[in-house]
Amino acid sequence: MLRDGLLACGVTLSFASQLSVPAWPFGLGELFLALWIMLSVIRILAGGRIEATPVFFQLASFWLLFSLALGIGMIVGYLTTVLYMTGVWHDTMAYVLLASFTCLAALEPDAAHHLRRTGWWMIAIADVAFAVQLGLAWGWFHQSGVDPWYWDRLRGWSENPNQLALYCAIFGPLALHLGTTTGNRWAQFLAFSSLILIFYVGRLTKSDTYLYTTVVSGLVFLGLRIRAWLASNGNRPSLPRQIAVLLMLGALPLAVAMMPYAVTEETSVENFAKSLTKDGGGEATAETFALRVYLWGAAVEKGLQSGSLGLGPGPHLDRPPVFDQQFAYLPFEAHDTILDLYLQGGLMAVLVLLWIVGSAAMSAWRSQFDALLVLLASVAVFSIPHLIIRHPIVWFVLTFCLVAGTPRQVGRRLEMLRAV
Repeated sequence: MLRDGLLACGVTLSFASQLSVPAWPFGLGELFLALWIMLSVIRILAGGRIEATPVFFQLASFWLLFSLALGIGMIVGYLTTVLYMTGVWHDTMAYVLLASFTCLAALEPDAAHHLRRTGWWMIAIADVAFAVQLGLAWGWFHQSGVDPWYWDRLRGWSENPNQLALYCAIFGPLALHLGTTTGNRWAQFLAFSSLILIFYVGRLTKSDTYLYTTVVSGLVFLGLRIRAWLASNGNRPSLPRQIAVLLMLGALPLAVAMMPYAVTEETSVENFAKSLTKDGGGEATAETFALRVYLWGAAVEKGLQSGSLGLGPGPHLDRPPVFDQQFAYLPFEAHDTILDLYLQGGLMAVLVLLWIVGSAAMSAWRSQFDALLVLLASVAVFSIPHLIIRHPIVWFVLTFCLVAGTPRQVGRRLEMLRAV
């Protein structure tokens, strides 16, 4: 119970980059994760039981191949360009921390139960943390060293609003999964009521990516629930099921028939969509899109120049001309998870990431938990315009999904061999 709470604190508070440990170069989230790793290692060294499940071998294989890709990229980067060592050190330490906690979590006996309990802790901690940050934002009380606003966007304890938006995009589907898979009424109330607070905080960040992620996640969940409903009770016909099938079959002709009316309302729909963005679809949204396109093109070009081997951990792009030239010597990231990994570890790093995410998706599908697929969809959508692979909550999601749909067979076979 104590270690599950520590892991939940470490994963949840990793977004609180404005909260640092005095006299130490890391935050509260990293501190709690380090404590959890230390306690887990002590438990194993003291003779605690471990289970070498397929999930552990998958994660260990991923981190081994990923480290190899980064190592090759580091050599190429050292020989062909000037490396920004602060970024190299930061990313290396982050990857070591992530590899340690994911592999140790997969080695836990009954890992699915521990990760699920950690998930409940995370939602409870997030509710309290969001309530405190809203109090700071509305000026109900003051916290030294914390500025909860980034212009008109809520960032709470985070360095920027997008960090807070990422965690909201993941906490929502996680609470949905926990709420739909428990029979405890009070637990369901906690999970579903948390969705309101999480969505409210997410919208206050004014993150366009959070908006797109929420829309896609909602559509994915709705589609999965309709699929499950239509497939339930075998093939026995029923009036509601027949009506639903007829509506689905008639959706296309209905859409064609409504097209002339939809065209006349195009301006209203467009204005409504723009009103949901952080500045009403104005100049800031256009500048953000132009910046992303510039960075993505530069990342592809520089990655190809490295022979698709990468340049090692850390950022590698020249800062765009629209940014303050006072810091022009500092490199920039591509702000796209796939392209940033392509810059760091080349094509090999991208392929192993796609493999582990694909394995998590297949595992979530086998588990038959619709909200887990929604959780992965949220991560995938948010990764397109942002580099999110260094966030512990992303790796908690991947580990959670891998464990949820993988049978514990390898550990049992090892125990049987020992008994023989």
